[in-house]
Amino acid sequence: MNRFETVIKENNLAIEKRVDTLQVNIGKLCNLACTHCHVESSPLKVEENMNRETAEAVVRFMDQVEIKTLDLTGGAPELNPHFRYVVTEACKRNIQVMDRCNLTVLYEPGQEDTAQFLADNKVEIVASLPCYLQENVDKQRGKGTFDKSLEALQLLNKLGYGKEETGLKLNLVYNPVGPHLPPTQESLIGEYKARLLEDYGIVFNDLFTITNMPIKRYEKYLKAFDQYEEYVELLINSFNPKTVSSLMCINTLSVSWDGKLYDCDFNQALNMRVNGRDNGSKPTIFDVTTDELKRHEVLTADHCFACTAGSGSSCTGSLV
Repeated sequence: MNRFETVIKENNLAIEKRVDTLQVNIGKLCNLACTHCHVESSPLKVEENMNRETAEAVVRFMDQVEIKTLDLTGGAPELNPHFRYVVTEACKRNIQVMDRCNLTVLYEPGQEDTAQFLADNKVEIVASLPCYLQENVDKQRGKGTFDKSLEALQLLNKLGYGKEETGLKLNLVYNPVGPHLPPTQESLIGEYKARLLEDYGIVFNDLFTITNMPIKRYEKYLKAFDQYEEYVELLINSFNPKTVSSLMCINTLSVSWDGKLYDCDFNQALNMRVNGRDNGSKPTIFDVTTDELKRHEVLTADHCFACTAGSGSSCTGSLV
């Protein structure tokens, strides 16, 4: 039993699966290589990209299970050649589509009409903007990304994103630059909205605060500055039992670019696949059944403390 399981039991809590969100990591190819990226996406990940056969299996799954939300992530999901196919098929089924967009990708070659495509299909955009200050954003994501991100946000605003009357949702994502918990969403959203509107004329709907996960690339980053152990202890000591009932692993099924299944994107990064069958095999998006999902027990480990620390953290922000 890992430390997280011990704490869950000590608090008489339980994590029970009930899937209504399908999160698909459609590929690790990205035009950026951010320090906090737990899937270690980069421009070099050309081969780790979902093919048509797997994309079609994702669509079939949406017919098999009553999915309310399709959450597309990466990498930069827009760079996958089957991104638009999956979006279009989900929209035909009246499934809400979320695109986790790094903003700068909208100016990559071949992406000239991507913003318009997203607007035409009423795709909800979840856009990463770690801070409203240029120095902090460029430090985390690379030189020049702040200016390009602002340009993309202004483009999206022109298409109607971020404006209540249009129904085109534009949500921003805040990640702490250093090894600490994010402020509360309530305390940060007002400051974000004021600064972006006053300085750049940008509007948006909501702000998601997400705790950095101490795994993969960010784990290496923390260890390089001798901050890993201190950060992990902070997460453990900040455990909040009120967050557990809203953890994203409860209602989310995560699919990797090659069709393997996980409880969340973080488990996917650590290759913690959903429980196997009696014969030792593990289900994939090609063959998983609804009965298997109902019987499945969520896999946890010490990294799960990042989702339960403070106000909690998920792909849609704080939990309490």
